[in-house]
Amino acid sequence: MSRRPVGSGRRLADGGSFPFSGSLNSKSKSSPLLSVALILVGAVVLVCIAKGGSGLFAVNRDMSKVEGDFLCTLEVQKAIPVMKKAYGDSMRKVLHVGPDTCSVVSILLKEEETEAWGVEPYDIEDADASCKGLVRKGLVRVADIKFPLPYRPKSFSLVIVSDALDYLSPKYLNKTLPDLARISSEGLVAFTGLPGKQKAKVAEVSKFGRPAKLRSTSWWVQYFRQMSLEENEAATKKFEQAVTKSSYEPSCQIFHLKSYQ
Repeated sequence: MSRRPVGSGRRLADGGSFPFSGSLNSKSKSSPLLSVALILVGAVVLVCIAKGGSGLFAVNRDMSKVEGDFLCTLEVQKAIPVMKKAYGDSMRKVLHVGPDTCSVVSILLKEEETEAWGVEPYDIEDADASCKGLVRKGLVRVADIKFPLPYRPKSFSLVIVSDALDYLSPKYLNKTLPDLARISSEGLVAFTGLPGKQKAKVAEVSKFGRPAKLRSTSWWVQYFRQMSLEENEAATKKFEQAVTKSSYEPSCQIFHLKSYQ
């Protein structure tokens, strides 16, 4: 999975067609001031596109990056207020596991009385300065989640995982999921893709080494039973109630599980 910038907007500059060129040709003789104004407007548009801009331009680019590559990680960001209502004090010490974890950790750190850490399963060479700063502070670490994470049992009150389990074969899933339940004390929340609605891109496949395996709800429920992972019914009920009262509509499967006792 690569963090590639969305560069479709550059086609205006590279395609050789200058904005408003038709207007310039027809109005240049009769209205010099209008021509100058149109040139200035076109120049501003091109500069915004070339540099990524600010405000609306920057927001659209960032959202496209997350929605295109890390759909369920974006889902976690949207679900944080709902999870706060469902888990309450259990979100005092949170670990997020998944790609682009820096974005989730940054949001969690803004919540009152919440400590947050993250595990990034893949390299962050192209990460921004803010993310690398979280790594230097020890709040985010890069680690292969196919192997046990270097944390003691019950190190975190709540563990959240997104955009990661779908790419693990059963061989590694059998190790990773129990390990996440091991290091949590009050719950594990798993965000997984919805079959038929999400597809792995070529870039994602090359990064993960395998395409996403989008499994059904019934498959996951049966799998959790095999791993002796019980549903956190109290958290599930509170989460569903909070969803009903909000405008949030999940686009990923969300499972609330109890930690290993």
